[in-house]
Amino acid sequence: MNQRSALAKVKTFEFNPLGVNCYLLSDETKECVVIDASAFYADERELLLNYLLDHDFVIKHLINTHLHFDHLFGINMLASRFDLTLQYHEADEFLLEDIKSQLQMFGLPSTNMNFKPETGHYLIEGDVITFGNQSLSVIHVPGHSPGSIVFYNEAAGTLFSGDVLFHSGIGRTDLPGGDYEELVNNIRTKLFILPDETVVYPGHGPATTIGYEKKNNPFVGLER
Repeated sequence: MNQRSALAKVKTFEFNPLGVNCYLLSDETKECVVIDASAFYADERELLLNYLLDHDFVIKHLINTHLHFDHLFGINMLASRFDLTLQYHEADEFLLEDIKSQLQMFGLPSTNMNFKPETGHYLIEGDVITFGNQSLSVIHVPGHSPGSIVFYNEAAGTLFSGDVLFHSGIGRTDLPGGDYEELVNNIRTKLFILPDETVVYPGHGPATTIGYEKKNNPFVGLER
């Protein structure tokens, strides 16, 4: 099969007060993965659920780029409804121990978050997540958080970067476990080696490309 004949479709939802991008990747087999299920409000959860049901999708994997609270709001709904186990990097699990205070810091009710870490499954660098005729490679890129990972679809030329790399920006490093120098180094050595035309779908804000960020990003750009 020609790799370019049946690329994964990317559906983007912008959820919750912090504007997190939740991505649903699917192909012609109807199998899909959900990245960063961040639906906070009831209407957001209904929108995500109805989209899945209306398209007859089968969720093969529920995966997270990291475990900051704003990327977790919709996890319980999908996990319980479809009997799924959240997959993430173990190094971020400590963040789940103090979710309530994080929510209070942003003025959000703690009743919206009661994810239990024992329900998780660990991902490490080099893992390959498969669904339908697609595959995503796991790349560990700590710095924004110790367990930040990104998902790379080489065939489609797409990267789901979480809060590691944004359009003209990078993730904040002033939260527990953050490390600015580590983040910058990892972006340059692990992400900027990807083809320039790779489309980057970040955890917040618009999509970009590796080539654009290498040239223009004020924090990690190589040509500035």
